[in-house]
Amino acid sequence: MKKTTVVVHQNYINDVIKNLHQTGAMEINDISKADEESNENFEFLQMQDDAETCMTYELRLSRLIGILKKIKPKKSGIKAIFNPDLPEIKTVEDRNLDEMNSYAEGLLEEIEKKILNFDKKLQDYNERIEKINNDITQLNYIKDFDFDISYIGESDLILVKVGLIDDIESLKKKINALDKSAIYSYKIGNGKDIQWSVLAAVHISKKDDFLKIWRENIIDLDFEVESGLPKDLLKSLVQEKKDIAKEKKKIIFNLRVYAKEQLDDLFSLKEEIRFERIRKEVVKNFGKTNSTYIIKGWILEKDKESFKKSLEEVSKDHVICNFETPSTNPDNPPVYLKTPEWAKPFRTFLDLFATPRYNEIDPMIFMAIFFILFFGLMLGDAGYGLSLLILSIFGYFKFSKISETIKTWSFMGIWLAIVTIIVGVLTNSFFGDLIPRFFLNNPNQQLYSFTIAGIQFPIESLRDPLIILTISLLFGLIHLNMGIILAIYQSYKRKDYNSLIVQHFSWIPLQLGGGLLIGALLLKMWELGTIEFYFAAICVIIGFILRMKHAGPLGFFDITGYIGDWLSYARLLALGLGTTGMALAFNIVAEIIPQMIPVVGIIFTPIILIIAHTANLGLQTLGAGVHSLRLQYVEFFNRFYEGGGKKFEPFSIKRKYTKIEETK
Repeated sequence: MKKTTVVVHQNYINDVIKNLHQTGAMEINDISKADEESNENFEFLQMQDDAETCMTYELRLSRLIGILKKIKPKKSGIKAIFNPDLPEIKTVEDRNLDEMNSYAEGLLEEIEKKILNFDKKLQDYNERIEKINNDITQLNYIKDFDFDISYIGESDLILVKVGLIDDIESLKKKINALDKSAIYSYKIGNGKDIQWSVLAAVHISKKDDFLKIWRENIIDLDFEVESGLPKDLLKSLVQEKKDIAKEKKKIIFNLRVYAKEQLDDLFSLKEEIRFERIRKEVVKNFGKTNSTYIIKGWILEKDKESFKKSLEEVSKDHVICNFETPSTNPDNPPVYLKTPEWAKPFRTFLDLFATPRYNEIDPMIFMAIFFILFFGLMLGDAGYGLSLLILSIFGYFKFSKISETIKTWSFMGIWLAIVTIIVGVLTNSFFGDLIPRFFLNNPNQQLYSFTIAGIQFPIESLRDPLIILTISLLFGLIHLNMGIILAIYQSYKRKDYNSLIVQHFSWIPLQLGGGLLIGALLLKMWELGTIEFYFAAICVIIGFILRMKHAGPLGFFDITGYIGDWLSYARLLALGLGTTGMALAFNIVAEIIPQMIPVVGIIFTPIILIIAHTANLGLQTLGAGVHSLRLQYVEFFNRFYEGGGKKFEPFSIKRKYTKIEETK
């Protein structure tokens, strides 16, 4: 990474900004924060006025796009998953801002008013339909009353109201107790849902008593309509609703025509204008003298010469580029992470934890390899691996053009599935013991047998768990020591020899000597001669002294913590046994059902197996993924990895709806 300063003559600043944006080679810093010492030598800028113009056009285009996207027919269900609508990539000319604004104004002048008017009518119609629906609901309660609803309300002599109540008899007694009153009712609903629609009238002199009774007992009805018989009003409202639906259908048809013809153009135009707005806004990060602009930021060391050459070309040599080698502190350079294609899907897992610091080892490759290996050991079933492989291959080839995320996760799934299949073959697990139990009628029969490096395969985890545990702990030692080696290498690169020896190298003699002594004295796995015994003891003493020097008395707890980290790899066995055990249990249940209920069992056994193994696949895949990550984050990264860096984010164009027309 190079700390870069660009000084360009003011006449060429727009060409330089465009070049920086198109090449995407430089991460631009805010100069007011990046170079506080020289702030007095130049003035700071605000974004250019044209940025506000671009923002205005973006907002107008966004409003139209929102209307047309909402109205555009959308695929649903399986069709939407397997054959979704993809945006059309428009080929655009490399035009200046004035030409772009002129085109935008012409396009908007042609369609904006029409689309907005259509949308306004739709909103008005929707509001009217909402009111009509409310009126229809309310009028249905009183449709059996033969009176004009204009009577509802208060006049000089009488007060009329309508509403709903559950206990009609109680209300009638209260209303009839008032002088000069009348009450009419109709039953609505059946059973427990019975209500009564009520029409009541009272002389104005009894208004206060009447309203008190009404408020305490009745649910008022409210209408938008003002006059007419309820039955007649219902007919007219239903007809009005049908008429509005016809008008809405015409408007929606017109808007869908616009969506089909104009939506892709609007997307591409908005994207072009957004790029121009970004170029105008980036100026606020620059410094300004009387005749030059100063730009500060970062570029990759490998791009230094091509970067300088391209700026000299667009500015006709009216530019000065200065490159400096940064220090980790206080410069805090961004980090450029280069990852092989096969490992890119696993970058997400590292991002979830932390980005490496500048000049820190990128553990991506090691993390990817061990994640794949541990996942395969924990899932460990060839049937589940084959299912995962089929799904991953399907997702990769079917959805790679639709979603980059699905593409990368499917590619990762292929790797995980391959290792899972291999482990399943080595441990004789294919949906548990599905084949020997259901097809050979002998769950104890092995389908195959072979020898690799003197080891007899398959090794069945349920019958030989100690072998699987030994393999798991062996992989744990390899994983932990890989972290220690990386820590030693990182300290060597930083020339931090004290940490190299005391903090990291101390684990090597401690493990070597401790392993020899434990294997001989406690586990009785081998015998040590005098020389070997003293060698092991000296290694332990040296390692212990170095640990104490690094952490003091707490160094003892570092040792016990390391042992705990190592034993954590026993989860490789535990989850592997869980997968196989669950699969075996499902197979036994599916085998027993036909014996208990012959007819039903024969029909439902395949269904039960499919559902059960699908559920087991989902649960065990999730468990294997989570615990594989835990071994990376806690046990592995704890040996050497700090993180806390920031990614290199160059000032670049990311196109989704457009591509530049190629010049001949």
